Amino acid sequence: MRTTLDIPDETFRQLKSQAALSGLKLKELVAQLIQRGLAAGVPVPQQNPTASGTTNPACVYPIPIAREADGTCTPYLTNAKLHAILDEDDLVQYQRVRSTESGQ
Repeated sequence: MRTTLDIPDETFRQLKSQAALSGLKLKELVAQLIQRGLAAGVPVPQQNPTASGTTNPACVYPIPIAREADGTCTPYLTNAKLHAILDEDDLVQYQRVRSTESGQ
């Protein structure tokens, strides 16, 4: 099913970086996180409007942090850092190809 969600910018950045680090499409990661939350029986936060009319921030659930098998946390990476890593990897591969071509 297709739907539209309003996701805070910081949450969206975290989703994108976690999806990139795990090799998943964004929609696959979101579906997995929703399924995990539903399976865990996480209570739905109550809509308690404050005086300003916004919902209570204490009812917001954080996105799970990716952890390695040894228990260490995967660091949060901004899109700029992810792109820099990918660009560096592309450059290394390009240089490797160029060096093998010039050696022939």
